[in-house]
Amino acid sequence: MLTSMEVASQGLPLPNADASGDELFRLGLLYSTGQGGAPLDYVSAHMLFNLAAMRGSVEAKVYRKELSEEMASEDIAEAQRQAREWLARG
Repeated sequence: MLTSMEVASQGLPLPNADASGDELFRLGLLYSTGQGGAPLDYVSAHMLFNLAAMRGSVEAKVYRKELSEEMASEDIAEAQRQAREWLARG
């Protein structure tokens, strides 16, 4: 999965535009737990769960909701902004 990543300007790996909902969900899990070489980053995890949900991942909707309960509203807004930006680059 990480081999199909491109590097974003901030140095964090982002999925390619053709990533499936399952790939986005799995990457979100890595960011939400800080495993697999990904930093613990709830904003990125929320962004990835949001994108995964848009691509049909039911699990991502559940995880996004649970994660958002632990996040500040401004962090959720930032995650949503990043998701829109990623979609626009697609």
